[in-house]
Parts: sequence; structure tokens; C-alpha cells
Amino acid sequence: MTALATAAPRGSRQLAGTGTLLRFALRRDRVMIPVWIAVNALMVLSMPNTLKGLYGTAAERADLVRQMETNASFRALIGPVFDTSIGALTAWRVGVFAAALAAVTSLLVVVRHTRDEEESGRQELVASGMVGRRASLTAALLAAAVANTVLALLVTAGLAGQGGSGALSFGLGLAGAGMVFATMAAIVAQLTESARLARGLTAAVLGAAFVLRAAGDSATDDGSSVLTWLSPLGWVENQRSFAGERWWVLLLFAAATAVQGVLAYALAGRRDVGMSFLPTRPGPAAGRLGTAAALAWRLQRGGVLGWSIGFFVAGIVYGGLTDGAADLVRDNDSAREIFQRMGGRSGLTDAFLASMVGMLGLIAALYVVASVLRLYGEESSGRAEPLLANAVGRLRWAAGHLAIAFGGSVWIMFLAGLGFAVGYGRQIGPILGACLVQVPAIWVIGGIAVLLYGVLPRGATAAWGVAGAVLLLGWVGPALNVPQPVLDISPFGHLPKLPGAEMAWGPVAVLTVIAVALVTAGLAGLRRRDMTT
Repeated sequence: MTALATAAPRGSRQLAGTGTLLRFALRRDRVMIPVWIAVNALMVLSMPNTLKGLYGTAAERADLVRQMETNASFRALIGPVFDTSIGALTAWRVGVFAAALAAVTSLLVVVRHTRDEEESGRQELVASGMVGRRASLTAALLAAAVANTVLALLVTAGLAGQGGSGALSFGLGLAGAGMVFATMAAIVAQLTESARLARGLTAAVLGAAFVLRAAGDSATDDGSSVLTWLSPLGWVENQRSFAGERWWVLLLFAAATAVQGVLAYALAGRRDVGMSFLPTRPGPAAGRLGTAAALAWRLQRGGVLGWSIGFFVAGIVYGGLTDGAADLVRDNDSAREIFQRMGGRSGLTDAFLASMVGMLGLIAALYVVASVLRLYGEESSGRAEPLLANAVGRLRWAAGHLAIAFGGSVWIMFLAGLGFAVGYGRQIGPILGACLVQVPAIWVIGGIAVLLYGVLPRGATAAWGVAGAVLLLGWVGPALNVPQPVLDISPFGHLPKLPGAEMAWGPVAVLTVIAVALVTAGLAGLRRRDMTT
């Protein structure tokens, strides 16, 4: 009895201050979390109406299912389909991507409120007060749980008309996938000293989960492959929402979350604040980085490498799907119309290529925002201050990171074009041109991020909201038949739909000028304002 009485207060002291830290975390993420949830929920909830327009009759839906059973490439990308109902087709069409997006949201939230806080030194300051040892980790996981719960509620309510039990199953599956990667990020945050590395490693695990699921689904048409079951993304599809739900699959999410959570808490209790189980290797005795640009490259080269590999592989995958996609929608007027809205009114193959290139351009906007905001991370963590105290000016310091951000966007789109050429095997020159023509619109989003950072650094993370809104317009807008003036809010709406359409240099030049003006204004603001110390 005495031992139990002693253990209880000790356990409560470990979590002291959790509520306050949770409120603080939700306040800090009051923009980021709602934007990510809104993008995910709208992607899911827009799909039933889109599918009704594409496959309005039972015969059309049955024909789609038959085609998917023999199309291994599309199964690898999207997964198998288990029923012809609108609800089942919705779960099939967006399930893997919505689960991956929930995972990304969760890992970003957890790493930001654990390893990011320790790396910046704020956690040490907080820990000096009346805060328990595991309070920060608990608050981070609870913040991720709040985000996933809201997503599950929105999805369940929005899809209830397709079947209440299927909607609940699907919503819980998305939340479960998010929490699996939240607790995984909590473990990785204990292992590494760098928040950037923690995010990169967890994202790599997510990428491996997608590859495992894709490999398994390409081999079987019912999700029964061992490789599919090894992936949490495969668990989402194997719930079979709206197609005879397998409720027991939710136990896999619960078990993985619980086991990983226990391990994260055990690791958190066995290390000092700011330390890790995999410490960073000491640098050489004599420094090798002679310029600010070299330092920027050293800091961002891992991210550039990861995005480069991802875009090259994505180009190969989408290029390999081109002929199959054309055959899949050739007899469906509504599907052709959506591809033509996204990719222009050229031939169906060119329209599909243009729409996929445009999607990669939208995703590249996330890269340029992340790379630009590395400036904010260096400043807010205090690492920029000693650098700028030497003979390094602000503009020269910023120029190194911006060269990687804007030059890197050109590089990854070039690699995407090479991937398309490898996967499709034809139209190499036109496809490369189509990929590179996305760059001015990507630069405009990057320019907005530079402007926010330079003029209003505390609001710099709002650039993620801008990128998310543009992604949502480009992804969901054509399927919802959104009016063209609304689509034109996005800089991507003004680009020529290559390949297939005529090249229009005017919009490309205007977008480039806008990007240059935004960057110039942002750098002028950076030069005049006080730095965070």
C-alpha cells in the first residue's frame, strides 16, 4: 500500500503541467492544424459527389471495379476496391492518401512540440518550472490526438449519408493511422538530436509504408498480401469501409499506438533534456565550411536529396500509368472532362500527363515553403545570431538558403520530368518542358513565404496555409467544377497546360516577375527589422 501511495503522486508529478502545455501547443498550431485538417477533410468529403458525376450508374461502377482488378499499376498507386457503392469507391480513391496526410500532420505536430522545443532551448526553460518530465511528450501526443479526432469526426459526419458504420470505420481508420505515426515520431524524437532529422526519419518510414503497401497491392487484388499487412496504410484499406467493415483491424492501430507510446515514454525517462540516444557525430577539428552558402547547403542537403528521390520515383510511377489511365477513362465523359479541366483540352493522354505534372508542381510548392522557412528555424533557434555577429550580412546569409529553395525547386521538377520520360518512354522534350513550366508558380509561393518571413516573422508559418490552400484548389477544384475565376486565384491556374497546349510565355513571365518582387520585398523587410534573439 505504501509503495502504491508513493507511486501515484510520483506518476502525477511526471505529468504536471500537461494541460497548460497542451493549450499552448494548440494555440501555437491554431493555423497549421486547422489548415491540414481542412485540406484532408475536404479532399475526402468532395469525393462522393465527384464519383457520382463520374460513375453515376451501377453498371459504370461495376465496370470500373472490373478494370481495377486487372490494372496492377493503379492498384499499386491507390489500392484495391472492394465494392461498387459510392462509399466504398470513396474509401478506395482517397483512403491511402488521406491516411498518409493524417500521418504527416501528426508527425509534424509531435516533432514540433518535442524535439523542436528541446533543440531551441525552450524545453529547458519550461522544465525549470512546475512541469513534469513527461508533460511535454504527453501534450504533443494529445495535440496530435485532438487533430486526428477532429478529422475523424468531420469524415464520419460528412460520409454518414453513404452509410453510418462505413463512415465511422473510415474516420477511425484515418485517425488510427495518424496516431500510429504520431507515436512513431515520439520515439524518433527521443533517438535523434535534430528535429529536422526526426521529421526526415519518420517521413522515410511513412514512405516505406507506402512502398510496402504498393508492392503488396500490385501482387494481389484483395489486399491479402503480407506486404500490405506490414504497412499501417494497408490496414486502412483492409478495414474495408463501406464493404463489410472489419472492425477488428482497428485493434492493430490501437496496439501499435499503445506499444509505440509505451516505448516513447520509456525512452523519454532515460535521457537528459536536449540529449538523444543517437547523438550527432562531432565535426572535424578544422572547419570545412567557408561560406554561408556552404553552411546552408550542409543544412539542407538531406531534404533536397529526399525530395529529389521522391519526385524522380513519382515521375516514373505516373509515367508508367499514363497509357492505363487513358484506357481507364476513355469511355467516361465525366472523367475525361475532369482530366481536361486539370490538364487542358488536348488529347486524353496529354491531358493526363499535364494534370499529373500539375499535381507534382503543387506538391513542389510544399518543398519551397519548407526550404524558405529553414531561415525562420535558424533564427528562432538562436543559431543564426552567432553567425550574423561575424562578417556575414543578413542578405548573404539568406541568399544561401534561398538559392537552395528556388534552385532546388527547378532541380526536383527536372527530375520529375526525367522520371516521366523513363516511365512513359515518349515525348521526353515536351514532358520536361511541362515540368519546368511549373517553376514560376512554385516560385510565387516561395516568394510569399520569403515576404512573410522578412516582414512578419511570427506569421511566417502562415506560408503553409497558403501552400495548403493552393494545393486544395488544384486538387479538389476541378473535380468540384469550381468556377475558373476561383481556380485562377492560384498561380498554377495561369500556367499553360503542357504538354499538348500551346506555350504561353506571357503568364510565365508575369509570374516570374511577381516572384522576384515578393522575394525583394521580403529581403528588404529582413534587412530592416530586428532579429530574434
